[in-house]
Amino acid sequence: MTDTNLTDVATLAAIPAPPTGLSLADELDRRKNAVVGGYRILSAFGLDEGISGHITCRDPYDPNTFWTAPWGRHFSLVRPEELLHVDATGRILPDGGRGRLNRAAFVIHSHVHAARPEVMGAVHAHGLHGKTFSALHRPVSPITQDSCAFHGDQAIYDEYHGVALLEEEGERIATALGPHKAVILTNHGHLTVGTTVESAVWWFVSMERSMQSELLALAAGDPVPLDPQTAAETYAAVGGEDVGWFAYSTIIQRIARHEPDLFGHWLQAHAGE
Repeated sequence: MTDTNLTDVATLAAIPAPPTGLSLADELDRRKNAVVGGYRILSAFGLDEGISGHITCRDPYDPNTFWTAPWGRHFSLVRPEELLHVDATGRILPDGGRGRLNRAAFVIHSHVHAARPEVMGAVHAHGLHGKTFSALHRPVSPITQDSCAFHGDQAIYDEYHGVALLEEEGERIATALGPHKAVILTNHGHLTVGTTVESAVWWFVSMERSMQSELLALAAGDPVPLDPQTAAETYAAVGGEDVGWFAYSTIIQRIARHEPDLFGHWLQAHAGE
């Protein structure tokens, strides 16, 4: 390793930061748009399995409420005006869309948002590699640069009590998550959170891909992880919230070309960069 360690690289890379100082109305629009974009991204990665999966964003006016897609709406078709506004009791508020609320979405996300006031977005879906890896009851290992984003920043919920329909299950998941960006729900899948919706979405995709990579490595042989110091330094470069937000902004550009009415601002924001 050179004299410039990987922690310094995070600063040298000059990662852009998400916008700040928006009005509450503009911030709500931004978060809802990011939720819809997140559903599109999950669909593009093949992470839309039947009626399973949900993305939420915290409401900036009333932080004890959140927004999510109506249950049964395909990820690729969700629009901002359709998002349900849900309070802490599971009631659908009149200023949002109409439709069914996924009970598991409420149970899990309401407790995660309540336990982590800094979290603005949370993501859970049933990706093939995520649910397969979760059966191993182990954390993602730092065997690649990308998987180092979760080094020391993931937890394991080492229980399974069936579909998350009871409040107690949401509490247990939120407790297991603790202060981390991700929790592996054994025999189920994984859940990620972020200080922006965008970062939460990217962490979900990145963890799914890291799980896929590790499953392939395990099938091929005995993968060798990075040493703890290098993994920690790499985490400092690739595991920050601004990195997650910026990574989302690159993926959404491809989708924006097909739906410029919803996501065209992402193309304009990064034009010429």
